[in-house]
Amino acid sequence: MRYLVTGAAGFIGSHLAERLAEEGHEVVGLDCFTDYYDPALKEENARGLDVRRLDLADGELDFRGFDGVFHLAGQPGVRSFGDVFPLYLRRNVHASQRVFEAAARDGVRVVFASSSSIYGAAERYPTPEDTPPHPLSPYGITKLACEQLADAYARQFGLDVVVLRYFNAFGPRQRPDMAFTRIASTLADGGTFELYGDGDQSRSWTYVGDIVAGTIAAIERGNGTYNVGGAHEASMNEAIALFERISGRTLDLRRHDAVPGDQKRTKADTSRIRSELGWEPHVSLEDGVRAQWEWASARVGSA
Repeated sequence: MRYLVTGAAGFIGSHLAERLAEEGHEVVGLDCFTDYYDPALKEENARGLDVRRLDLADGELDFRGFDGVFHLAGQPGVRSFGDVFPLYLRRNVHASQRVFEAAARDGVRVVFASSSSIYGAAERYPTPEDTPPHPLSPYGITKLACEQLADAYARQFGLDVVVLRYFNAFGPRQRPDMAFTRIASTLADGGTFELYGDGDQSRSWTYVGDIVAGTIAAIERGNGTYNVGGAHEASMNEAIALFERISGRTLDLRRHDAVPGDQKRTKADTSRIRSELGWEPHVSLEDGVRAQWEWASARVGSA
Protein backbone atom coordinates (compact mmCIF):
# COMPACT_ATOMS: atom_id res chain seq x y z
CA MET A 1 0.00 0.00 0.00
CA ARG A 2 1.02 3.62 -0.52
CA TYR A 3 0.15 5.93 2.37
CA LEU A 4 0.44 9.64 3.11
CA VAL A 5 1.06 10.80 6.68
CA THR A 6 0.52 14.46 7.57
CA GLY A 7 2.48 15.68 10.57
CA ALA A 8 5.03 12.96 9.84
CA ALA A 9 7.86 14.80 11.61
CA GLY A 10 5.88 15.05 14.84
CA PHE A 11 5.74 12.79 17.86
CA ILE A 12 3.04 10.31 16.84
CA GLY A 13 3.35 10.92 13.10
CA SER A 14 7.01 9.89 12.95
CA HIS A 15 6.31 6.68 14.89
CA LEU A 16 3.39 5.91 12.56
CA ALA A 17 5.44 6.54 9.40
CA GLU A 18 8.22 4.30 10.70
CA ARG A 19 5.83 1.48 11.57
CA LEU A 20 4.15 1.62 8.17
CA ALA A 21 7.54 1.51 6.43
CA GLU A 22 8.62 -1.43 8.59
CA GLU A 23 5.48 -3.28 7.50
CA GLY A 24 6.51 -2.86 3.87
CA HIS A 25 4.29 0.04 2.84
CA GLU A 26 5.42 3.00 0.78
CA VAL A 27 5.14 6.09 2.96
CA VAL A 28 5.23 9.76 2.05
CA GLY A 29 5.16 12.32 4.84
CA LEU A 30 4.07 15.95 4.88
CA ASP A 31 5.03 18.45 7.56
CA CYS A 32 5.42 22.23 7.65
CA PHE A 33 7.92 22.17 10.57
CA THR A 34 6.21 24.93 12.55
CA ASP A 35 8.03 26.69 15.37
CA TYR A 36 5.59 25.55 18.09
CA TYR A 37 8.67 23.76 19.40
CA ASP A 38 12.23 23.49 18.10
CA PRO A 39 12.05 22.41 14.42
CA ALA A 40 15.40 20.68 14.91
CA LEU A 41 13.61 18.06 17.01
CA LYS A 42 11.23 17.44 14.13
CA GLU A 43 14.16 17.13 11.74
CA GLU A 44 15.54 14.49 14.07
CA ASN A 45 12.19 12.66 14.16
CA ALA A 46 12.04 12.71 10.35
CA ARG A 47 15.53 11.32 9.81
CA GLY A 48 15.33 8.36 7.45
CA LEU A 49 11.77 9.15 6.39
CA ASP A 50 10.47 10.70 3.16
CA VAL A 51 9.01 13.86 4.68
CA ARG A 52 8.23 16.79 2.41
CA ARG A 53 7.71 20.37 3.57
CA LEU A 54 4.18 21.60 2.93
CA ASP A 55 1.73 23.87 4.71
CA LEU A 56 -1.64 22.12 4.49
CA ALA A 57 -3.43 25.45 4.87
CA ASP A 58 -2.21 26.79 1.52
CA GLY A 59 -0.06 24.19 -0.26
CA GLU A 60 -1.23 22.16 -3.24
CA LEU A 61 -2.80 18.86 -2.15
CA ASP A 62 -2.88 15.94 -4.57
CA PHE A 63 -3.75 12.56 -3.05
CA ARG A 64 -4.11 10.63 -6.29
CA GLY A 65 -2.12 7.40 -6.20
CA PHE A 66 -2.41 6.96 -2.44
CA ASP A 67 -4.34 4.16 -0.77
CA GLY A 68 -4.97 6.21 2.34
CA VAL A 69 -4.18 9.42 4.20
CA PHE A 70 -3.37 9.58 7.90
CA HIS A 71 -4.13 13.15 8.92
CA LEU A 72 -2.18 13.76 12.14
CA ALA A 73 -0.93 17.32 11.50
CA GLY A 74 -2.27 20.11 13.67
CA GLN A 75 -1.57 22.81 16.23
CA PRO A 76 -1.42 21.05 19.63
CA GLY A 77 -1.79 22.19 23.22
CA VAL A 78 -4.66 23.28 25.48
CA ARG A 79 -3.04 26.68 26.13
CA SER A 80 -4.90 28.02 23.14
CA PHE A 81 -6.75 31.04 24.49
CA GLY A 82 -5.88 34.61 23.50
CA ASP A 83 -3.69 35.81 20.66
CA VAL A 84 -2.61 32.33 19.54
CA PHE A 85 -6.14 31.25 18.61
CA PRO A 86 -5.81 32.22 14.91
CA LEU A 87 -3.03 29.62 14.61
CA TYR A 88 -5.42 26.93 15.84
CA LEU A 89 -8.00 27.99 13.29
CA ARG A 90 -5.46 27.91 10.48
CA ARG A 91 -3.52 24.78 11.38
CA ASN A 92 -6.43 22.69 12.63
CA VAL A 93 -9.71 23.81 11.08
CA HIS A 94 -8.60 25.35 7.79
CA ALA A 95 -5.86 22.80 7.11
CA SER A 96 -8.18 19.88 7.87
CA GLN A 97 -10.94 21.27 5.67
CA ARG A 98 -8.49 21.33 2.76
CA VAL A 99 -7.33 17.78 3.50
CA PHE A 100 -10.91 16.49 3.61
CA GLU A 101 -11.84 18.31 0.41
CA ALA A 102 -8.83 16.94 -1.46
CA ALA A 103 -9.40 13.41 -0.16
CA ALA A 104 -13.07 13.48 -1.14
CA ARG A 105 -12.15 14.80 -4.60
CA ASP A 106 -9.45 12.15 -5.10
CA GLY A 107 -11.44 9.27 -3.58
CA VAL A 108 -8.92 8.48 -0.83
CA ARG A 109 -9.71 7.06 2.61
CA VAL A 110 -8.71 9.24 5.58
CA VAL A 111 -7.97 8.54 9.23
CA PHE A 112 -8.24 11.77 11.19
CA ALA A 113 -6.46 12.13 14.53
CA SER A 114 -8.80 13.93 16.91
CA SER A 115 -8.40 14.23 20.67
CA SER A 116 -9.95 13.37 24.02
CA SER A 117 -9.96 17.15 24.53
CA ILE A 118 -13.28 17.28 22.69
CA TYR A 119 -14.97 15.68 25.73
CA GLY A 120 -13.87 18.37 28.20
CA ALA A 121 -15.73 17.89 31.47
CA ALA A 122 -17.32 14.63 30.39
CA GLU A 123 -20.65 13.45 31.78
CA ARG A 124 -19.31 10.02 32.70
CA TYR A 125 -16.14 7.98 33.07
CA PRO A 126 -15.00 5.86 31.34
CA THR A 127 -16.14 8.07 28.48
CA PRO A 128 -17.72 6.39 25.42
CA GLU A 129 -17.79 7.91 21.97
CA ASP A 130 -21.46 8.93 22.15
CA THR A 131 -20.84 11.23 25.12
CA PRO A 132 -21.92 14.82 24.31
CA PRO A 133 -18.76 16.90 23.74
CA HIS A 134 -18.03 19.86 26.02
CA PRO A 135 -14.49 21.01 25.16
CA LEU A 136 -12.86 23.33 27.70
CA SER A 137 -10.21 24.88 25.44
CA PRO A 138 -10.08 26.50 22.00
CA TYR A 139 -7.83 23.59 20.98
CA GLY A 140 -10.57 21.10 21.87
CA ILE A 141 -13.12 23.26 20.08
CA THR A 142 -11.06 23.24 16.87
CA LYS A 143 -10.61 19.45 17.02
CA LEU A 144 -14.36 19.05 17.42
CA ALA A 145 -14.89 21.41 14.48
CA CYS A 146 -12.60 19.21 12.39
CA GLU A 147 -14.66 16.15 13.32
CA GLN A 148 -17.81 17.95 12.19
CA LEU A 149 -16.14 18.98 8.95
CA ALA A 150 -15.17 15.36 8.33
CA ASP A 151 -18.78 14.32 8.89
CA ALA A 152 -20.06 17.03 6.55
CA TYR A 153 -17.68 15.96 3.78
CA ALA A 154 -18.70 12.34 4.33
CA ARG A 155 -22.40 13.19 4.02
CA GLN A 156 -22.17 15.68 1.16
CA PHE A 157 -19.21 14.43 -0.89
CA GLY A 158 -18.78 10.78 0.07
CA LEU A 159 -15.55 11.22 2.03
CA ASP A 160 -14.42 7.86 3.42
CA VAL A 161 -13.19 8.90 6.88
CA VAL A 162 -12.47 7.35 10.28
CA VAL A 163 -12.06 9.57 13.35
CA LEU A 164 -9.77 8.57 16.23
CA ARG A 165 -9.83 10.34 19.59
CA TYR A 166 -6.37 9.92 21.05
CA PHE A 167 -6.04 9.90 24.83
CA ASN A 168 -2.84 11.35 26.31
CA ALA A 169 -0.12 9.78 24.19
CA PHE A 170 3.32 9.36 25.74
CA GLY A 171 6.63 7.67 24.97
CA PRO A 172 9.93 8.45 23.24
CA ARG A 173 9.87 11.62 21.06
CA GLN A 174 6.99 13.12 23.02
CA ARG A 175 6.89 16.88 22.48
CA PRO A 176 9.09 18.92 24.86
CA ASP A 177 6.10 20.86 26.20
CA MET A 178 4.27 17.71 27.31
CA ALA A 179 4.26 16.59 30.92
CA PHE A 180 6.13 13.29 30.74
CA THR A 181 8.98 14.70 28.68
CA ARG A 182 9.27 17.65 31.06
CA ILE A 183 9.28 15.33 34.08
CA ALA A 184 11.90 13.01 32.63
CA SER A 185 14.12 15.81 31.35
CA THR A 186 13.95 17.63 34.68
CA LEU A 187 14.86 14.48 36.59
CA ALA A 188 17.77 13.93 34.23
CA ASP A 189 19.21 17.45 34.35
CA GLY A 190 18.43 18.28 37.96
CA GLY A 191 16.23 21.29 37.29
CA THR A 192 12.86 22.31 38.72
CA PHE A 193 9.59 20.93 37.40
CA GLU A 194 6.67 23.35 37.09
CA LEU A 195 3.47 21.49 38.02
CA TYR A 196 0.21 23.21 37.08
CA GLY A 197 -2.72 22.15 39.22
CA ASP A 198 -2.75 20.07 42.39
CA GLY A 199 -1.42 16.95 40.67
CA ASP A 200 -4.66 15.03 41.23
CA GLN A 201 -5.73 15.57 37.62
CA SER A 202 -5.74 12.13 36.05
CA ARG A 203 -5.31 10.81 32.54
CA SER A 204 -5.91 7.71 30.45
CA TRP A 205 -2.24 7.47 29.45
CA THR A 206 -1.63 5.69 26.13
CA TYR A 207 1.76 4.52 24.89
CA VAL A 208 2.64 5.77 21.42
CA GLY A 209 3.14 2.26 20.03
CA ASP A 210 -0.41 1.36 21.01
CA ILE A 211 -1.69 4.59 19.43
CA VAL A 212 0.07 3.64 16.20
CA ALA A 213 -1.38 0.12 16.21
CA GLY A 214 -4.90 1.50 16.63
CA THR A 215 -4.34 4.03 13.87
CA ILE A 216 -3.24 1.38 11.37
CA ALA A 217 -6.15 -0.88 12.33
CA ALA A 218 -8.51 2.03 11.70
CA ILE A 219 -7.43 2.61 8.12
CA GLU A 220 -7.63 -1.08 7.35
CA ARG A 221 -11.10 -1.80 8.71
CA GLY A 222 -12.43 1.10 10.81
CA ASN A 223 -15.82 2.74 10.41
CA GLY A 224 -16.94 5.80 12.35
CA THR A 225 -15.35 7.20 15.51
CA TYR A 226 -13.16 5.41 18.06
CA ASN A 227 -11.49 6.24 21.34
CA VAL A 228 -7.85 5.15 21.45
CA GLY A 229 -6.91 5.11 25.12
CA GLY A 230 -4.68 3.35 27.61
CA ALA A 231 -5.94 0.69 29.96
CA HIS A 232 -4.63 2.42 33.09
CA GLU A 233 -5.62 5.78 34.52
CA ALA A 234 -3.15 7.61 36.76
CA SER A 235 -2.91 11.05 38.31
CA MET A 236 -0.01 13.39 37.72
CA ASN A 237 1.14 12.79 41.28
CA GLU A 238 1.14 9.02 40.66
CA ALA A 239 3.00 9.47 37.37
CA ILE A 240 5.64 11.62 39.04
CA ALA A 241 6.12 9.00 41.75
CA LEU A 242 6.55 6.33 39.06
CA PHE A 243 9.18 8.39 37.22
CA GLU A 244 11.01 8.95 40.51
CA ARG A 245 11.03 5.23 41.30
CA ILE A 246 12.24 4.24 37.83
CA SER A 247 14.90 6.94 37.67
CA GLY A 248 16.01 6.60 41.29
CA ARG A 249 15.83 10.37 41.64
CA THR A 250 13.62 12.93 43.37
CA LEU A 251 11.83 15.62 41.38
CA ASP A 252 12.17 19.21 42.55
CA LEU A 253 8.57 20.46 42.26
CA ARG A 254 7.22 23.98 42.00
CA ARG A 255 3.43 24.12 42.09
CA HIS A 256 1.24 26.60 40.21
CA ASP A 257 -2.45 27.15 39.63
CA ALA A 258 -4.14 24.98 37.03
CA VAL A 259 -4.01 26.11 33.40
CA PRO A 260 -7.34 27.32 31.93
CA GLY A 261 -8.75 24.67 29.60
CA ASP A 262 -6.97 21.74 31.27
CA GLN A 263 -9.25 18.77 31.91
CA LYS A 264 -9.49 17.38 35.44
CA ARG A 265 -9.84 13.84 34.19
CA THR A 266 -9.78 11.66 31.08
CA LYS A 267 -10.62 7.98 30.99
CA ALA A 268 -11.35 6.23 27.72
CA ASP A 269 -14.10 3.71 27.16
CA THR A 270 -12.47 1.56 24.47
CA SER A 271 -15.22 -1.05 24.12
CA ARG A 272 -15.94 -0.09 20.52
CA ILE A 273 -12.40 -0.26 19.15
CA ARG A 274 -11.79 -3.51 21.03
CA SER A 275 -14.90 -5.21 19.68
CA GLU A 276 -14.80 -3.88 16.11
CA LEU A 277 -11.07 -3.69 15.38
CA GLY A 278 -9.64 -6.15 17.89
CA TRP A 279 -7.36 -3.44 19.27
CA GLU A 280 -6.24 -3.18 22.86
CA PRO A 281 -3.33 -1.44 24.59
CA HIS A 282 -0.39 -3.74 25.33
CA VAL A 283 2.18 -1.44 26.94
CA SER A 284 1.72 -0.83 30.66
CA LEU A 285 2.18 2.61 32.16
CA GLU A 286 5.31 1.42 33.97
CA ASP A 287 6.93 -0.09 30.86
CA GLY A 288 6.06 2.99 28.83
CA VAL A 289 7.42 5.38 31.45
CA ARG A 290 10.63 3.35 31.61
CA ALA A 291 11.03 3.64 27.83
CA GLN A 292 10.42 7.38 27.96
CA TRP A 293 12.84 7.85 30.85
CA GLU A 294 15.58 5.95 29.00
CA TRP A 295 15.01 8.05 25.89
CA ALA A 296 14.88 11.40 27.69
CA SER A 297 17.80 10.74 30.01
CA ALA A 298 19.96 9.61 27.09
CA ARG A 299 19.16 12.84 25.27
CA VAL A 300 20.08 14.96 28.28
CA GLY A 301 23.28 12.96 28.74
CA SER A 302 24.32 13.35 25.11
CA ALA A 303 23.64 17.10 25.24
